[in-house]
Amino acid sequence: MTVYVALLHSIVLGTGRRVVMSELRAMAEGLGFRNTRTLVSTGNLVFETASEPVAVIEARLEEGFCRHFGKHVDIIVRGAGDWKRLACQNPFPESDDSVVVVRVMRQPLTTTHLEKLEKIAPPELRLALIDGDLWIDFGGKPSETKLLSHLTAKKLGVGTLRNANTVNGLNAMLDAMSDAKRD
Repeated sequence: MTVYVALLHSIVLGTGRRVVMSELRAMAEGLGFRNTRTLVSTGNLVFETASEPVAVIEARLEEGFCRHFGKHVDIIVRGAGDWKRLACQNPFPESDDSVVVVRVMRQPLTTTHLEKLEKIAPPELRLALIDGDLWIDFGGKPSETKLLSHLTAKKLGVGTLRNANTVNGLNAMLDAMSDAKRD
């Protein structure tokens, strides 16, 4: 079995209705995924399944999610090794993890994307492109910058934001699963 991390772009199903993490785990288990776990209530799922291309797993999850919850949501999947590499590549480790964010992309961003964002970003905001994912050190509340309106699927492609706390939490979850297998 191979371990994967799945990130939902949104857990909002409609006015006043959000995905409950126990329902997300049940949906994934109904698709045949095993040892499902979630981290916080923002659509972070870790699971085991037979090794398959990430695009196949993303499609299975998105189709299953739509059937189960009645709404399409983009879901980004990474293998455990790829996630661990992403977590170790935070270019802003000295900053507060709550204001450092990564936009995890389905298709890698290019330096052209980065250059366009750098032109509109305020000077106190730092950007870095690592392996096609965009890291941002907001230096303050992300909600207080206009950059967020430029981080959409329409402008950058399918992706989703997670702060460094969540990235590290998922990394710790993967470590715990690996340790449990060894015992």
